[in-house]
Amino acid sequence: MKRSYLIIFPIAALATTSCSSLTGETETTVKTEHGVPGGEVTDVTTFKATVTGIDAAKRKVTLVSRDGKKLNFTAGPEVRNFDQINVGDQLTVSLTEKFILRMAKPGEKVEDKAYGTVDLPSVGDKPSLRMSDTYQSSAVISAINEKKRQVTLKFVDGSTEKYTVRDDLNLAERKLGETVVIRSNEVYEIILEKP
Repeated sequence: MKRSYLIIFPIAALATTSCSSLTGETETTVKTEHGVPGGEVTDVTTFKATVTGIDAAKRKVTLVSRDGKKLNFTAGPEVRNFDQINVGDQLTVSLTEKFILRMAKPGEKVEDKAYGTVDLPSVGDKPSLRMSDTYQSSAVISAINEKKRQVTLKFVDGSTEKYTVRDDLNLAERKLGETVVIRSNEVYEIILEKP
């Protein structure tokens, strides 16, 4: 999945991913250090709904969001303790996306990697699900345009993207061939609460 990254550079370029037909409230936190390339951006999107219908035989659940939108979904086998879901239960879905970007240290070897985890409740616990995916990749600075305050990054797959650099960064300190480390973590969590 290709994303628009904050890299060293533009906070505004960070694109958030939303849960496919869910909309909710998003809170964004940005941490940067003045004059230091990179930083951290965390987006937390929360969607709340009420269970309004259940078809146990087909494992289908109907939800109504706070703004009145109706959503139907089928609970797969990974949704343990399905029989504990009742009409009136409150469902909270949250998606936390954290992007950490930094310049690689001189001589540092950066490995591209990806891994994920899935946490399921024990038998008898309330239905819930927590999935986490972590990705790390890198790009190198392939062009610097000090006048336009832009850098071009070349990614491992050979593609390139131009980014506008934050005003507090000194482009004269950057060099062609420097490596930018991009790490992202996505945590998707579903919690069911009794009214």
